[in-house]
Order: sequence, then C-alpha cells, then structure tokens
Amino acid sequence: MGTDHEVVIVGAGIGGLTLALSLHQIGVETRIFESVSELQEVGAGINLLPHAVRELDELGVTDALDDVGIRTQDASYFNQYGQRIYTEPAGLAAGYPWPQYSIHRADLQSVLLETVHERLGPGSVVTGHKCVGVAESSTGAGVTAVFEDPDGEPLGSVSGRILVGCDGIHSAIRKQFYPEEGPPVYSGIMLWRGVTPHQRFLSGANTARLGWMDCGKLTIYPVRNDIDEDGNQLVNWVASLRRAESANWEWHGVGALEEFFEPFSSWHFEWLDVAEVLAKTDPILIFPMVDRDPVPTWSFGPVTMLGDAAHPMYPRGSNGAGQAILDARYLAGCLKRQGIVEEALQEYDRERVAVTSEVVLMGRRNPPDAILREVYERTGGEPFVSIDDVIPRRELEQIAERYRQVARFDVEHLRARESYV
Repeated sequence: MGTDHEVVIVGAGIGGLTLALSLHQIGVETRIFESVSELQEVGAGINLLPHAVRELDELGVTDALDDVGIRTQDASYFNQYGQRIYTEPAGLAAGYPWPQYSIHRADLQSVLLETVHERLGPGSVVTGHKCVGVAESSTGAGVTAVFEDPDGEPLGSVSGRILVGCDGIHSAIRKQFYPEEGPPVYSGIMLWRGVTPHQRFLSGANTARLGWMDCGKLTIYPVRNDIDEDGNQLVNWVASLRRAESANWEWHGVGALEEFFEPFSSWHFEWLDVAEVLAKTDPILIFPMVDRDPVPTWSFGPVTMLGDAAHPMYPRGSNGAGQAILDARYLAGCLKRQGIVEEALQEYDRERVAVTSEVVLMGRRNPPDAILREVYERTGGEPFVSIDDVIPRRELEQIAERYRQVARFDVEHLRARESYV
C-alpha cells in the first residue's frame, strides 16, 4: 500500500469521523482506516450534551441531527416506585446556546459518515483494514501503520506525518503502548439495553433515570420521532444490575429478558409501563459496564489516541461520545495552531488527558445518577411521602451541577470559552 497522508486515522467511529471533518475544515489531508468490512447499524441510543453539540454545530451538521434525533427538553429522576425525585431542563431549555440531542448511535454515525463522504470524497474511509501495529518511520519523520484484513491476512502499511488511534476500548494502538494493562476494568454492574417503538411519555423529549443498582436501575429516553403511522417514537432503554464478573460475557452479546427482568417486572407506573417496554423489546443486548484506569499520556512521538481508545468511561453521564467529539475538535485546533507536528500532539495531550481523567473518575464516584443513590440510601429503598423531607432540592441541583462542572459543560463555562478550532 505504502501511501502517504498528512494524518492517518484508525477507526471510523464517532471520534474518528469527527476528527476527519475537523481536519478537512482546517485544510489538512487525511484518510480513515476501519477494521470492519462494512459499517453497519450497531449500538443503541446516546445523549449528545450541549458541549458536544457546539462542536458539531461548528462543523455544520446540526440540521442533519434534527432530521434523525430528538432535541432533549428535560431530564428526570424517579425511584423504583415511579415517584418523581427531581426534574431539570436540558439543552436550550436550560439556557444553553446549543441543544442537547437524544439520538440513535447509528444515526449519528451515519450523519457523520455521509458528511465525510460528501466533503472528503468516497475514498476517504477505507474499510476492512485492521491496524495491528504502528512504528515511527525509518526516516525518522512520521509514522507507519501496518494493517490486516478481517481474515488476518496482511494488507501492507500506510504512512503519515501523524497517526491518531480512534479504535475503541479494545484499541490495538493503546495495547502496543500499554502492553501490561490487561482487559477493561469491570464495575460489578451488567447492562442490558434495547430499542423499541412506544408512545410518547412525559414531555416526549425526556431522559428518565429510575431506581438504583441495588434494586435495579433503568435509563430510558426516545431517540427517533414518528417512526410509524401511529406517531410512536423509537425508545432506548438501559437496565443495570449488580452481577459477579463472568469470564464468558461477549462484547455487545445478545441477552435474554429472563436474565434481568424480575426486579423490573412490577414497574407499572401511571406515566410509563416499564415492564411492558422491556418485555416487548427484541433484540436485547448485554454487555458489562467497564472502563479503564486513566493513563498519564496518550501521545508517543507522532502517534496519539482519542475517544474510547484513550479514556473509556462508564455510560452514566451521557458523556462518552461527547468526550470523543471534544477530543477530535481540540486536537484539530492544536494542529491548526502548530502544524502537523509532534508538539501539537503534546499540547493536545496536556489538556485532554487531565480533563478526561477527571470525568472517568467522576463517573465512578458521583455521576448525575448519584441522585438516585442518595435517595435510595436515605429512604432505605422505601417510598417517600415528600421528597423534600428526604433531600433538599438544592442538594439535588448541586449533584447535577458538580458533574457538569467537572465535565466542563456547565452553562457559564461553555458560553465563555473560545472555540477549540
């Protein structure tokens, strides 16, 4: 192969595609190499918080997001009896200059992929190329990546001035630089998730979190509007339960209702029949909630990482995809200021390693759903008469605001900061 590029991107997920669009925006030539032979619809719903939407707006793709996603209006917390604990506005309703979106991951990836093809050309994403190793070029300038096809047959190498690993939580590039790290760290919590048609509930644009891990926790929100003649939405849900670690789980394996349904089987609320939603979903996916310990650096000479390759985090703060988008935009800004040089990667590293390490650790300790934990522990898992007698509203607001500040998407910070690119 042996083709030279300014920037080689490994991985055509949300981070890699956002980086490609950002580099095109500043006039840098790049190509993406993706391990799968065909990019297919995978995953389920995600929330794009306003700090990530700002970056996508600067790339000119928010009109396309409006076509496929839902502008989130509010977020609510309930106990396992369906009693409302707290509701707060989201996105534009919360005073942000940018909306928040609830969207199917596949729809977001499709929007980004189509935009990459339109702007960079149909050959800008090369599929069926799994990166198995990188090395600094023998000339002492740039980097060479070695690829295999899906069957493990060699495909040769590709060279670039720099390389960015966007190849996910099982990153081959990260493993090369941290060979003793081992597998992702299991949280003790197993996740089941799915999407299914359902009528609108609450505001019709609400992200609802219910229960707690010790009795069963559920997150549920719509990701597509008007999917049929009855005006139903496509609803995404994630159920969480504590489970012992298993050596046999598969990443994004297919689960079964009976594996987790019992704690949720009595959740028939006036505003939503949770048990009905779970029971009618097919297929159901299962995967462990994992992350990795933060590492001191992602950049090694002309190679760096972003997104889940750099900082996989728990899906508890609606922030995983968003942080990958922020990585991509901040890196593009560094390359714009300094040129396609290793010093730009070091600047990116100094800022983003520190920020995302805080987010990873906050996701372990006190993400927004810590509101549910506090109420569960203070009530002993029993119904309450008045939530004000359990926990003051100001304390609920502080838990949510603390996470926004750590992840740097509180309204004041986001309004004040300059553009990354």
